[in-house]
Amino acid sequence: MAGQFGLLRQRRFLPFFGTQFLGAFNDNLFKNALVVLLTFQAASWTALDPGLLANLAAGIFILPFFLFSASAGQLADKYDKAALARLVKLLEIAIMAVATLGFVLHSLPVLLGALFLLGCHSTLFGPVKYAILPQHLYPEELVGGNALVEAATFVAILLGTLAGGILAGLGNAPGWISLGGLVVAVAGYLCSRAIPSAPAPVPGLRLNPNPFTETWRNIGFARQDGRLFLAILAISWFWLYGALFLAQFPAFAKQVLGGGESTVTLLLATFSVGIGVGSLLCERLSARRLELGLVPLGGLGLTLFGVAVSLVSPAAAPAGAPLALGALLASAGLLPVVLALFGIGVFGGLFIVPLYALLQVRGEPACRARIIAANNILNALFMVVGSLAAGALLGAGLSIPRLFLLAALLNGVVCIFLCLRAPDFLLACRNWLWRKPGKPSV
Repeated sequence: MAGQFGLLRQRRFLPFFGTQFLGAFNDNLFKNALVVLLTFQAASWTALDPGLLANLAAGIFILPFFLFSASAGQLADKYDKAALARLVKLLEIAIMAVATLGFVLHSLPVLLGALFLLGCHSTLFGPVKYAILPQHLYPEELVGGNALVEAATFVAILLGTLAGGILAGLGNAPGWISLGGLVVAVAGYLCSRAIPSAPAPVPGLRLNPNPFTETWRNIGFARQDGRLFLAILAISWFWLYGALFLAQFPAFAKQVLGGGESTVTLLLATFSVGIGVGSLLCERLSARRLELGLVPLGGLGLTLFGVAVSLVSPAAAPAGAPLALGALLASAGLLPVVLALFGIGVFGGLFIVPLYALLQVRGEPACRARIIAANNILNALFMVVGSLAAGALLGAGLSIPRLFLLAALLNGVVCIFLCLRAPDFLLACRNWLWRKPGKPSV
């Protein structure tokens, strides 16, 4: 795997890599710090229920993906992506200043406004993040580059979430959260200044100021290529599937495993590291080319290990719960769950990396960023629908292990649909498994 790690020594990749890592880290640092702060100090901020506040914060953060992804795609096709990255990082510094003001004024609306603006920051950077790679990397480097980006994104989510929780627990938490967010934002801007130019593919593009008609237009660009749109639907399903598991970790750790906050951290770390390992394996397994045969293999692993999580979950929390993490690890109940979650992560990485590379390879350069924007819109839509469906099923009495089982079985159905609509995915998988030389997958 030396090839993909060699990109970290290249100026055409490293500054961008650092910029996107720090952005994802900061988003999750502030979001989790705010949720933890409001959960444990809700009475001093608002009369709203802490659980409602946590869901409100999640909704506020994801709302810009629906509203502004189409506009972000237009900007990334019209202007130099490196220049856009620097502007977005300057916006992040300004947002953290707004957050600081919210803490100083002890104003929940200002803090939620800052969270909304952070969602805007991520929305604007999304099309830049994936559309810039084909401009800076050679075709044989795309799989490795995407693998590093996906692995780093999940590690950044994990570390940012942990850092946010730690800062929220310190004395004078608002001051530490503000300082931490500002430092990371400035570091991200400094990284972005070294990103090489990525000229606009359509500098004469007329911007459509209507985000709703532009959203439909972007989806239309994606639908012009059936294989491309199928890949977007598969990516969106993966985010629904992964987000569904991640959202249940706190309640799963407490109610089923009988653990506390450290158990939630272990589950999140296991899942994130698994995604990273699976992503980084893609380059080695695909011989540095776009290998769509890994997609059915990844989908099969997502189903099998999802079923495994359900089957190995304890029927009831152990006596004396909540137990310390060491006590849980010493018992027979936690380790199988951890291994199954790691398996989901590994096969998730194998599933998602080739699909993102496919978007970059097959996407028309003139509208590639807008196709990425369409992908981001559908990703957000699927995650919201999945969250609502999971909430409804749990509210109707379905247990969390049974919810995992249902999601895994539905994943199997999605994979069958994917292979029926694109039989060459399955053919590519067979050729890869039997080491048959053939043409590239696309």
